[in-house]
Amino acid sequence: MTPALLRVGLAGVLLMASLCASAQDAPSAQSLRARSLAATCAACHGTDGRAAVGATLPGLAGMPAPVLLEQLKAFKSGTRAGTVMPQLAKGYSDAQIEQLAAWFAQAPRVSRQ
Repeated sequence: MTPALLRVGLAGVLLMASLCASAQDAPSAQSLRARSLAATCAACHGTDGRAAVGATLPGLAGMPAPVLLEQLKAFKSGTRAGTVMPQLAKGYSDAQIEQLAAWFAQAPRVSRQ
């Protein structure tokens, strides 16, 4: 083999190894769906549930899943009052509410100053 052909072969092997490593590190489809769903909350609760410093609405990142489930279900059923959240919560299925609670619960909490 010529040196040029060896370099091309080596580059191919390195590329395949890189692609395999990337595929192993890639998030699952379920994780991507949950993150996409959680992105719908970003306008009010911050990117990935991390509210900005001084925000009036709470950040959701790191809140316990049972608390989030309870609050979202209360908004959805109308037993908890709110301005926008009752209407938004009605648009989520129970499975989506569970996904949201799980997503935000696993997200690291950031303290607000």
